[in-house]
Order: sequence, then structure tokens, then C-alpha cells
Amino acid sequence: METNLTFSQAKSISESIIKEASKRLVGQEKLVQDILTAFIAGGHVLLEGVPGLAKTLAVKTFSEILNLEFKRIQFTPDLLPADVTGTLIYEQNTGRFSVRKGPVFTNVLLADEINRAPAKVQSAMLEAMEEKQVTIGEETYQLPAPFFVLATQNPVEQEGTYNLPEAELDRFLVKLVLTYPEAANEKLIVKTAGKAPDIPVSKLLSTEHIHALRTLSEKVNCDDKLIEYIVSILNVTRPVSKQGKAQISAHDITRYITFGASPRAGIALLQCAKVTAMLNGRDFVIPEDIKNNALNVLRHRIMLSYEAAADNITADEIITRIIDTIPLP
Repeated sequence: METNLTFSQAKSISESIIKEASKRLVGQEKLVQDILTAFIAGGHVLLEGVPGLAKTLAVKTFSEILNLEFKRIQFTPDLLPADVTGTLIYEQNTGRFSVRKGPVFTNVLLADEINRAPAKVQSAMLEAMEEKQVTIGEETYQLPAPFFVLATQNPVEQEGTYNLPEAELDRFLVKLVLTYPEAANEKLIVKTAGKAPDIPVSKLLSTEHIHALRTLSEKVNCDDKLIEYIVSILNVTRPVSKQGKAQISAHDITRYITFGASPRAGIALLQCAKVTAMLNGRDFVIPEDIKNNALNVLRHRIMLSYEAAADNITADEIITRIIDTIPLP
């Protein structure tokens, strides 16, 4: 099987995946493209949206098209770390312990309503997401490759939930926000109610193709001026930095930010920009690649102040104003 891909082939693969996913997911082309971008970049996705927006269907469809093993965990307040990672089972016949691996041992893991899990379970997910490994007893086990986590959380219902700590939020490469569909799309969704999960989709990629896409994305060039552009965006999100104060104060948004984005956010933004360029058939990054990924990469990495909540100011609004403020290179 041919595994050396060109940039034009990468664009064709992206278009084919989006077209195939559209058989089940109406009007979700942008969502599929964003998930594909994060997957190729080697990161994880936090998916936020109210119930009924086909988040689970989108993840399952994505895994089927990429021909990857899929598992789902419904996070609840009584969940234990062993329910996720696995545990040691005592076998009375042999007098020994054997390992029973948990559902985290898969390629695509849907962590449904992850903010309903207590801190111990969320901590168990940290090692899996960051190190691609799990410790059971005294042994450490590598997770299958590729390993991709898509975690969902409901922004409406907060009773009985545990807010994800900032350290865990930073482990997610991007945070995607699902909104209600447009009227025309919703009409089609209602018309075909209940039939979407049964629509067959083709398996378009193999593990070799996935590896080839990730290798190709590393060959995308990014000019130093664009990297300076990324760093400028990060600096503006940091009220404690001199450069940030100088740029924000003129636009009166510094009081809305408590903590800004870390250097990891800059790395993530560059990775996503490179993948976006590749999926558009280019071997170089342009400013639009950075701008198009800024909201997804930064919205969960900026901690807002109480004043922002009082004035009903969102992270997306702040990031958009920052992007509009900084001149393009």
C-alpha cells in the first residue's frame, strides 16, 4: 500500500472524509474538518454542546471512516479510575493476579460528559492523554496507536458536575463548540430522524495513511514572521506581560483576563495551522490558517475574570477582538 502522500492527495483525502461523513451528519462539515485537523496533529478534542446535537454520532462516524477501534465511556459521579484504565483481577484457581484492561485501550475514545467524573477519574485520564500509557498495579502499559480522545461536556446542566482543572483542559489540543443547526439543515435532520446511524459509511483510511498524513504535515513550512504573529497573539492574552498590557489596555479588555495562554497553546496553534495548510493542498502556512484555528486552540486556555462574567463577555469574543487588533504579517 502506498504510504507516501502528496499535498494534493492529502486535500483529496480530506474532501473525501468530509463528503463521507455528510451522509450521516447534516451541516457538520466544519466539525468533521476540525476533528480531523486535531487528530492528524496528534491532539485530543473537548467537544461542548447541548444534548441532541449528534456529538456521539459524529465521533462514531469519524472512527468508522478512519477504520479505527471505537469505545465509549459514560462518565458518572460514581465512576472509579479502574473503570476507565482497568484493574488487577485475582484468579483463585492459579492464586495469581491477571490484568483486565479498561475501555481506555482503544484508538478512538469517547469520554461522554467527562465533567461528571470526580477528580480521581479525571486524573486517571491525564496519564492516558499525555503519556499515551496507563499504569495498572506496578506495570505500565502502552495504549494502542493512534490514541485519540474526544471528550464531551454539557454547558447547560451544571448540577452534579466537576469542573475540569486547568491542567487537564490544557491537555486538549482544541475545544470545539457545537451550536444549533440552521433551519434548512434542521428540517432535513427532523425529516430523516432516527435513520442517520444506520446509513453505511466507507472506511477510507488505514493506519499507514494516518501515519503518512502526520509525517506530511511536519513538512509544511511556516515563515518566521507567522511564528512571531502567533507569539504576538499569545502575549496579548497575558495581562502580566509588558507587551500584553501595552496592546490590551488600548482596547480595554485586559480586565476580562485573569490568566492567558501558555507556550503550549502556541505549539498547538502552529500544529493545527500546518495541518490545515496540508489539508488544503499547500506546503506552507498562511495567516488565515492561524486565524481559522485561533478560537479552537485558545478558548479553553484563557481564564476569564469575574468582571467578564458580570459583563457577559465570552472567551471567543476576547480572542476575536485580539485577532482583529494584531496586524497581519
